[in-house]
Amino acid sequence: MTKFAANLTMLFQEKPFLERFAAARQAGFDAVEYMFPSAVLLDPKETEHDARCPGHAANPPATPDPV
Repeated sequence: MTKFAANLTMLFQEKPFLERFAAARQAGFDAVEYMFPSAVLLDPKETEHDARCPGHAANPPATPDPV
């Protein structure tokens, strides 16, 4: 079965960022991801506990290909 993660950069934009974890869980997602992790400082254990949404992936910033 395919599993999906809620992309918190794109979804639930009407909520403050830290509230999006709980919104994703309420919408039925078991995992989340977000882009630009350097823009947000998070304690992963705190967000997992607060949202009851285990594990999340932070996409690293894009870097140019080495020449």
